Amino acid sequence: MTKSGPLLPASTDPFFTTEGDTYLPGLACRGPWDPASLSGSAIFSLLAWHIEQNFGSDDYLPARLTVDMYRLPGFSPVTIETRVVRDGYRIKVIDAEFISEGQSMARATCQLLRRTENSAIEVWKPEPWHVPMPENISATDPGLGAGSTRERKPVYGAMGKFGKKAMWLRDTRLFCDDKPATPYVRVAQVADFTNPWSNSGDGGLGYINSDVTLYLHRYSVDDWLGMEVVNHQATDGIAIGQCLIHDRAGCIGISTVTGLAQKKPAPGPAAASPQIAEESDRP
Repeated sequence: MTKSGPLLPASTDPFFTTEGDTYLPGLACRGPWDPASLSGSAIFSLLAWHIEQNFGSDDYLPARLTVDMYRLPGFSPVTIETRVVRDGYRIKVIDAEFISEGQSMARATCQLLRRTENSAIEVWKPEPWHVPMPENISATDPGLGAGSTRERKPVYGAMGKFGKKAMWLRDTRLFCDDKPATPYVRVAQVADFTNPWSNSGDGGLGYINSDVTLYLHRYSVDDWLGMEVVNHQATDGIAIGQCLIHDRAGCIGISTVTGLAQKKPAPGPAAASPQIAEESDRP
């Protein structure tokens, strides 16, 4: 088993720092649509981090996390408000709300399931993903994503090209204060990549996602995660995208997004404040 790699020299600053119960976003949280706003990855992974830190345990797996992202938050301090919807023996459900500048910017629902034993029945599943491991791929791809510390090793296809795509990714930056991302948050950090990976084509990325849902049946064995595009559909400016998420031992989950057609502003003064549906809205 390959262990997590060392932090890169440029990755000393974490994505978030804390002051009491408040999270302060760092520059690595910058999004691709507006340099003054946070990325979907930052929003999704912070909600995952907060839920895991406050409600996670070894007995339960956060098997599903859905985040609706309906406003585009800037770099103001963030608070997370949570509510326990269900605290059962086998199923726990947690709601969390992402608050910035006194407004709700996103909301999450997480379902944590108790770990037991697999059923004895035999069930069909897809064949394993037979691709080169990341250490055997020398090429790198800058692609689209959160910051220069996300390493990308293309398996096939490429950003800005038509065709099916697959890539290995890992984030090496500290996540919050002096703490690295947990195995759960490592997957959450790449889940939002489903949008640029599945909803981009020969002209680049034409959709901004309004949500992300991550399904897991286990954590990854190390920090490399494979993102394999398995679906993209679009009608009337509304798109869906889906990726299988792999580690070197097999498929660990699925991530899905819904997107709205979106044009990235041309370079220049207007690029700092893109005109999207409403000034305070994400899509």
